[in-house]
Amino acid sequence: MSVSNDDVRHVAHLARLVIDDARLPALVDELNGILLHIDELQQAAIPADMSAEEVPGMALRADTDPPVPLQRRREAFGPSTRDGFFLVPRLATHGDAGASAVGAPDAGDDA
Repeated sequence: MSVSNDDVRHVAHLARLVIDDARLPALVDELNGILLHIDELQQAAIPADMSAEEVPGMALRADTDPPVPLQRRREAFGPSTRDGFFLVPRLATHGDAGASAVGAPDAGDDA
């Protein structure tokens, strides 16, 4: 498989990239070199003792340690919470989709 100038122009158009015509031949050569290298890797012989089915994974330890307690309450990490969730300001790109979370009453004091 090889890449042509038209292939690179087509992909650049889809990605909305501007490719200078002077740079185009170098890009085609680089991409063809990468594809040639991948083809060589696919043809490489892999010894039977390196197959993924036969290599054991690392043994996992038992999860017996207790969790590390926080030094502060979870609610102290954010400006305000509600129902156990942190409230954050609504993004400007969301427009008037709802009221902003800034200044909302703190309802997360039940923990």
